[in-house]
Amino acid sequence: MPLTRQDAWSQDEDLLLAEVVLRNIREGGTQLKAFEEVGKQLSRTAAACGFRWNSYVRKQYKSGIELAKKQRKEAKKQTKTQEKSEAAPTPAPAPVSDAPRVPLKQEEKRSNLNIEVVKQYLDDLYEKAAAANSQDVQKEKIRGLEKQIYYLSAENEKLETQLRSMEEDYRALIDIMDRAKKRVTSKSDENQQKMNFQVEGKGSLEKVEK
Repeated sequence: MPLTRQDAWSQDEDLLLAEVVLRNIREGGTQLKAFEEVGKQLSRTAAACGFRWNSYVRKQYKSGIELAKKQRKEAKKQTKTQEKSEAAPTPAPAPVSDAPRVPLKQEEKRSNLNIEVVKQYLDDLYEKAAAANSQDVQKEKIRGLEKQIYYLSAENEKLETQLRSMEEDYRALIDIMDRAKKRVTSKSDENQQKMNFQVEGKGSLEKVEK
């Protein structure tokens, strides 16, 4: 049996786990399937991948999960629309006419017309193929941008967490300084209260500490 890894997760492994899980959500797959796929790539168990996702990585990709769910809904709508259009009844073919045979010149014109129609049909197919290729390129660009968005959103949440921690440390430091300042002030007031002045016989003031 191949050995499974027990070491700590790296940032690249977390990113791979997020990409595979989000892709499965977007395509209507299960998280268990995603965990198994990542486990094979990283030599880890599916349970370890699931624990890492639920305990840490999922919190970093909340916006990415919502986006993947929206894309899954849109894909389902498109699939239903295509199924309805394919299930629609096709029109019955036109009945064969018993009209007499046309002269040779008219048949040549009809033959030329059919060639033009075929040419136009092929041109349309070429344009559709080019458009489909362009759409594939755009999809790849969108996927690349989505990965960047997922990564930046995770980094943003990390920075926000660090900022909140720094703010809490700053408030604690200010509170400690205020307490120290109050203690110094209170001790100074006590020392002043312990001091009194007595008048000597010659009329001079002598400061006496109790």
